[in-house]
Amino acid sequence: MIEKLSLTCDRLLSHRQLACCHTFCGIPLHGKDMLIYNNMDTEQKPLLLTGHHGEISAMTFGKGSSPVLLCSASADYIIVWDIELCQKRTQEGKIAAGTVIGTLLGEVSHLSFCFSDERVAVCSGVNIYILNSKRHEVISTLTGHLGILTSSEFCPWNTDILITTSEDRTFKVWDLKTEAVCYQSFVLSASPLLSMLVLEENRHLVTGSADGQVWCFSLPDDHKCQLVTKMDLQKMEKRYQMHQETVGHQAESAEQSTVDKVETSKPVLKMALCSLSPDTNTEQTKDNSCLCIGSSNGLYVVDLATSELLTALYFRDYPNLSITMAGSWSVSPGWDKSVMFLGSSLFTPCVVLLELNLQDLERMWTGSEGFSVFPSSPLLLESPLNAELKKKECNHPKKKGGLKDQPLVFHSKVKSSGYTSAPRRIMFSPKTNLQKNPSSKKANKNIDLLRDYPAESAAPTTPHVCLSIAYKPVCCLQYSGDGKHILCGLGDNSVLLYKSSVAGNPTVYTGHDKPVRSVSWSLNRQWWLSASEDQKLRIWTHSSPDPAIIMSESMFTKPIRSAQFYYLDKFLLFASGPSLYLYLYNVDTTHDDIKRYQQQSVVKLARCFVTTAGTDIAALSAVNDFFSYIVLVCGSDRTIQVFDMNEGRVAAELPDSHSRAIHCITQNKGSMFSTQALDSYNLFLTSAVTDGVKLWDLRTLRCVRRYENHLNRCHPCSAAISPCGKFIASGSEDSYAYVYDVRSSSYLHKLQRHSDTVLSVTFNPAMPEVQGLVNEPCLQAVGDWLEGRRVNRQGV
Repeated sequence: MIEKLSLTCDRLLSHRQLACCHTFCGIPLHGKDMLIYNNMDTEQKPLLLTGHHGEISAMTFGKGSSPVLLCSASADYIIVWDIELCQKRTQEGKIAAGTVIGTLLGEVSHLSFCFSDERVAVCSGVNIYILNSKRHEVISTLTGHLGILTSSEFCPWNTDILITTSEDRTFKVWDLKTEAVCYQSFVLSASPLLSMLVLEENRHLVTGSADGQVWCFSLPDDHKCQLVTKMDLQKMEKRYQMHQETVGHQAESAEQSTVDKVETSKPVLKMALCSLSPDTNTEQTKDNSCLCIGSSNGLYVVDLATSELLTALYFRDYPNLSITMAGSWSVSPGWDKSVMFLGSSLFTPCVVLLELNLQDLERMWTGSEGFSVFPSSPLLLESPLNAELKKKECNHPKKKGGLKDQPLVFHSKVKSSGYTSAPRRIMFSPKTNLQKNPSSKKANKNIDLLRDYPAESAAPTTPHVCLSIAYKPVCCLQYSGDGKHILCGLGDNSVLLYKSSVAGNPTVYTGHDKPVRSVSWSLNRQWWLSASEDQKLRIWTHSSPDPAIIMSESMFTKPIRSAQFYYLDKFLLFASGPSLYLYLYNVDTTHDDIKRYQQQSVVKLARCFVTTAGTDIAALSAVNDFFSYIVLVCGSDRTIQVFDMNEGRVAAELPDSHSRAIHCITQNKGSMFSTQALDSYNLFLTSAVTDGVKLWDLRTLRCVRRYENHLNRCHPCSAAISPCGKFIASGSEDSYAYVYDVRSSSYLHKLQRHSDTVLSVTFNPAMPEVQGLVNEPCLQAVGDWLEGRRVNRQGV
């Protein structure tokens, strides 16, 4: 952060709106005059503007670059200045003059131009005056706030929409055509709202308060704003400091302990959008959602997509600056990836112009190199993935004695010569009225062709079927790889196998003694597994109602979590307590009639891994559809650990990934019916109670977006990624299932209200359908999703 200009004034300007654009900055002089400095050359003689008779209380530059307009306000006049024309008149020895567009409007607290620079919004007291920027004309007057107005902004994509904030702690959306309020927010905070920013790219509005709270709302065409995310600067700062703490910083923390004990308020004085985005982001998650927030003690750079603080630039860390506490800010994009900040001191009559280089922040954000789900090197000789299972050789008993009599023909039956049959009296006659067999068409229809998943399909919205299946919660569910069947693990210790249409009676598999918490299909869809809280894992086949493999509780000390097939069905991968198990197996469905209860299938432990801190594993995820060395493990200590199974070690660890322990982790695995960009497969989701859903990038080991419109306070509501990689579905405790666009933090649809908590959701891999699962006995299919939820005992 570089100080380009420092100016000592004759009075305090701590609560005045200052003006700054990418080429000029404006500073009041002696109360009634203004100095206009060139940002590129601050040593150049400033332009002096005179014309006000009262003290200037607000200034702002227009949105356009040619001509550059400046609007200034005092209790007597509202004047618009053409800076280039004023410079020309000054060079000719004439007095620079502006256009008076308003008179005697009271004490003005804020000014803002529309994006065409044709109108100016003037905030004075509780009134908003819309003025013509070309002549003296009051277009409209808006009244409705109960407190003094603090800021106003025109909508970038609709200049007839104005948003205002006030000390009454609310914001309003105005329709300038009808001069009516389109939307009025609830009371957001105990402190006044001070600033506001409208983001055109994702159509969001962001507002901040005097106590450091920041809210982000969606601004749709119907103007019914929905809360997208809420942030607290103090909490974000504490999380940021915890991440920055290392052994090498202990000496610094000891020196700053006295400073850190004093907590200061962090008012959101000004906000601006920064074009800060590393090149490693995929096209799905890439956006310029970094927010520069000017507060009293420095500058905060916040990633709006993840609600995380990227960096904090404190005044105390820059002793050469002329300012230690700020009272007001004005922010504008500069040249060559820089941002210009014009700030006034809170306690001294001083104004500074600061320049921040964003390239330094990009290098800080990019960080170290991450990982990829795709292997970049062959297997090591000592890799656990090289383990093989020796199959038993069948020892057939040797036959005693010599050769027995053999038949003279090679068939067990010999066709008769026909001597005993009656002679044929009718010779060959052609069939002239042959009808086509209708069953042939049906046979052709039943041919299973791999059709591509519709990549351009819209998100699911229409309910398809709702089915009440039991009197216990549906704990988990999963589609088969071809999308033809659905497995449901129930709280009554059973597993149900449905067709994807959820029609007809399911096949019931019983044997567990406690609720089934995990089900998984094999890649060849010939068998599947179920894991329960009874510390048993069972592998089932289509051919038998009895399990082919039973791994009993004597092999494990704690319940099995997140069991699945791994490495193209070569291994069984699951967790129990702090241990991650990798088992080889061989499914043998043959039975000896005498020893029919003796298990012919074989399992063998290939390797057992333990988490770094020895904490229990709450969830895990790995790719089975293609070769991948990466296994993601979530611990009860809120960490995400990346296991490299080729080397057999923990390759990376993400501490404090959520505020609570993660209960669900899901990778973007796509399906056999869809193809995505290779980088997209490095994305994965995590869910935690009270902390929403986070989208992570494995290559940077950073959270790239956060989704928290749904309600998740106590139940383990899971999330899923669509096969096309465009949508995310999440369960919720408000009896809805939420569908998000992966590129936006605001939800697309709330799927039909249910009777209880939606626990689990999953997408059909073959077609746009989602299934959902509730906390009691119901399945519901909507468009292309399946969800599980909890319903009342009476059913649906």
